Amino acid sequence: MLISLILGHPKPASLNHAIAEAVASALVKDGHQLRMHDLYRERFDPVLTVAEAGGGASSDPLVEQHCREATEADGLVIVHPNWWGQPPALLKGWIERVFRLGSAYRFDEAAGPAGPPLGLLTAQVAVVINTSDTPPDREAAVFGDPLERIWRDCVFGFCGVSRVERRVVGPVITASPETTARWRDETAEWARSVFRPAS
Repeated sequence: MLISLILGHPKPASLNHAIAEAVASALVKDGHQLRMHDLYRERFDPVLTVAEAGGGASSDPLVEQHCREATEADGLVIVHPNWWGQPPALLKGWIERVFRLGSAYRFDEAAGPAGPPLGLLTAQVAVVINTSDTPPDREAAVFGDPLERIWRDCVFGFCGVSRVERRVVGPVITASPETTARWRDETAEWARSVFRPAS
């Protein structure tokens, strides 16, 4: 499979980076073709332009590269922390610029722009890996896990990716180095299992 992996965390020494690198290594070892992007290291510009908001092409070649790779991918992997129940602002801007009208979705001409969208992404599966400092029971009871809804319904479901697998790792803030190393390895193995062909 051709897989695009997008990492959205500013600290190179973060657990997010360790997980992304472990997942990337595992998928390559399994024979997948991988395109990996660290948005902070690339200095991806998250600011949507007027032209892009209307579905026009971007004048930024990096944005056009990301758009092309998203539409070509058989699988997508997103790794980021849970900040305020949302992806980091840079990753939110990436969604706005890359999953744009005419590239990731369109509207049925008969239904008009108020009608249901038609997803254009052809990825078979999207994997989302989040780190969090909130215990899972509190996240569910108090916050309702908004990231689940954002990625499954508002982003990937909207753009035509029907299978979305998500894993939450944490609480990171209280974890020992041994625990974070175990999470890294377990998450990489889990990602491998998601992309492993059914026998």
